[in-house]
Amino acid sequence: MKYTEDHEWLNLDGDVVTVGITDHAQEQLGDIVFIELPEVGTQISKDDEVVVIESVKAASDIAAPIDGEIVEVNEAIIDAPGKVNEDAEGEAWFFKVKVDDASQLDGYLDEDAYKDLIG
Repeated sequence: MKYTEDHEWLNLDGDVVTVGITDHAQEQLGDIVFIELPEVGTQISKDDEVVVIESVKAASDIAAPIDGEIVEVNEAIIDAPGKVNEDAEGEAWFFKVKVDDASQLDGYLDEDAYKDLIG
C-alpha cells in the first residue's frame, strides 16, 4: 500500500491500482452522503479531479494519483456512500486504474510515513 498526502490509499496489483480514501480522511469528513465517481474507460492524468465526495461537513474532490484508464468503479458506494465511513480502506474503494507508468507510485508514502504524517 502507498498513501498520498491528500489521504488516499493506493494498492497496486499487476498494472492496476485500486484507489480509496484513508480511514483518517473519512473521519475528518464525517458522515458521507454523496459520491460521484468517474466513468469506466475515462483516461485520467495525475492531479485531475476525478471524484466528488460530499459529507455533512464539507464537499471535497479527489485528484487522480496517477496517469491511466479507469477500468472499474465501486458502484456499491454510489448507492450507499456511508459504506466509506464503515470500511474506507477495504470494501469501500473508489475506482481502479490501469496504470500507464507504475513509477509514478514511487513518490508516495509507505504506511509508516503516512502514520507520521497524520500524527
